[in-house]
Amino acid sequence: MNARQRKKNQTDLFELLPQAIAKFKKNVIEPFFTIGSNGTDESLPLRAEIYTEEQLDQHAKALARRHTLITKEPSEQLLKRLAENETILLEVHSNLTENVKQNNRITPAAEWLLDNFYLIEEQIYTAKKHLPKGYSKGLPQLAKGVSAGLPRVYDIAVEIISHSDGHVNLKSLSNFVTAYQKINSLNLGELWAIPIMLRLALLENLRRLSIQISIDISNKSLATSWADDMIEVVEKDPKNLVLVIADMARSKPPMASSFVAELTRRLQEKGSSLILAISWLEQTLSENGVTTNELVQQENQKLAADQVSISNSISSLRFLSTTDWGEFVEQTSIMEETLSQDASGIYSNMDFHTRDQYRHTVERIAKKSDFSEQAVAEMAVRFANENAKTNTDRRTSHVGYFLKGKGLNKIEKLTGVKFSLEEKCKRIVNRVPFFVYAGGIFVLTAFISWGLISKAYTEEFRSWEMVVISILALLATSQVGVSIMNWLVTILARPCLLPRMDFSKGIPDEYRTMVVVPTILTTISGIDDLVENLEVRFLANRDANLSFALLTDFKDAKEKELEEDDLILQHAQTKIIELNKKYERPGNDTFFLFHRPRLWNAREKVWMGFERKRGKLGDLNALIKGGGKDHFSLIVGEEEKYTSIKYVITLDTDTQLPRDVAWK
Repeated sequence: MNARQRKKNQTDLFELLPQAIAKFKKNVIEPFFTIGSNGTDESLPLRAEIYTEEQLDQHAKALARRHTLITKEPSEQLLKRLAENETILLEVHSNLTENVKQNNRITPAAEWLLDNFYLIEEQIYTAKKHLPKGYSKGLPQLAKGVSAGLPRVYDIAVEIISHSDGHVNLKSLSNFVTAYQKINSLNLGELWAIPIMLRLALLENLRRLSIQISIDISNKSLATSWADDMIEVVEKDPKNLVLVIADMARSKPPMASSFVAELTRRLQEKGSSLILAISWLEQTLSENGVTTNELVQQENQKLAADQVSISNSISSLRFLSTTDWGEFVEQTSIMEETLSQDASGIYSNMDFHTRDQYRHTVERIAKKSDFSEQAVAEMAVRFANENAKTNTDRRTSHVGYFLKGKGLNKIEKLTGVKFSLEEKCKRIVNRVPFFVYAGGIFVLTAFISWGLISKAYTEEFRSWEMVVISILALLATSQVGVSIMNWLVTILARPCLLPRMDFSKGIPDEYRTMVVVPTILTTISGIDDLVENLEVRFLANRDANLSFALLTDFKDAKEKELEEDDLILQHAQTKIIELNKKYERPGNDTFFLFHRPRLWNAREKVWMGFERKRGKLGDLNALIKGGGKDHFSLIVGEEEKYTSIKYVITLDTDTQLPRDVAWK
């Protein structure tokens, strides 16, 4: 590439990044590290003094005291900012790619940016996906400061990134948020917004760094261009060197460290032949109180700092994608800490999705009333604890009774929740669902039938013909009405997940469970298949408090006992005992066999298991409760184990039990 082409590329870059260039294209020397803690100069990276953990805690508390929330209509700035960051990052990437294609030298930070740009694009896509229009309006925003009009939690993300040079980890993040909440509490929505705000802040930091990288490359390209001109003139006509230097002086090149360092390096390569140019450069810099050595050293420091910042930011983006943010929210949420004081002790043992439903109920009530989330949570816990002392119904002592059950109305009335018209309609529908469903079918049927009957009436049919037509129309349109109503229900009605416990770490002793397969014993080979399938289910769902059993009858017969019965039953007993021994059980405490004898069925006139499958389950239930032992002719298994069973999972013979499904 010749000097003229390099100058043209320099001009093109300035046209691509006008705002960024305007801030950097100065003829004064500024240290690369001059930046406030909040990044007041938007052209500079989010880079401030690196704090220790203790300093970060103190800074978080100071930040909480400094934050003042907005009271007027919130604004939406983050989407526009994200779009601008994406545009600039793509432009810089294109410029860097072009430089690489032309075999131009780029900085280590630029190499990091190019090598990991696929990850940056993924994070931009993720940010767009999780930042719908109006999302930031629902978050508390700051009234003053450099982040005025932006969500409070975004400013927290910027501060964390600034004082860690883009390096974010779960421990420092949790500590910072916890320290902040000792002064000001963050609501649930803000805690969930922290990952997306960190992502936006990191993209913002990468955008700022990429601009600096591009400007540095542009400055170096310009320095190379002037150096090539001077070298060419020295080699052909040395007396014209002063003219080239004069041209460069008139063009007012940016006396930034990147330009000076590259120009100095190129000029010094030619030794004393370019001493005049070096002298001019030194004299020009001395007017600003700096030397070439100082700027060269500063440039080296900046290159190293930019590389560290780029690598930290990219590593932090990976961290965002691999972190369990649900666990982070629960660890840092003050509301979660309050709800965990549930007197029944059930809340903490429920699964994440159930707890999250409870938290979102608190959040919804707080948004539609004048109470804070913490106040609503404390109210629900207080009512539950009061019921634990006075009410015999254990269900009312669980905090969920006041957040998902009948006690929710009490909370909503006391907090003065303001419902929208749509929500009021939904509540009415939920109170009388059958009336709404049947009424909808009636209205649709009447409306469609009226159209058909009125059309028939204009044809002047006789009275008896009109009666027949009306009956047929009603029969036909009623089916249409049912179909339309069913379709509307699937669109408008939202499923509500039932609350459930979390047994992912093992089924507790008080909730011992048995997987039961009701079946009929017919042949030896059939028993082998049954036992093998039982073993497969066990291997996929191993748990100390999970047992597996065959609940069996003989096939129907004209006699009470058949010749092969003893052989078949003995084989089944042997296989179950062997299965327990195979897995080194101290006794028959994991695999069980419950077999019933045939009884005479006078109605069907046959010997058979009493009421077949339903009867087997009923007899097993009686056995577990301590009775009904006489209903079984053979039991393989320890009585103290099966009588402690709390729940029974019933499977058909051909039903599988995939991995970890039992505890779920």
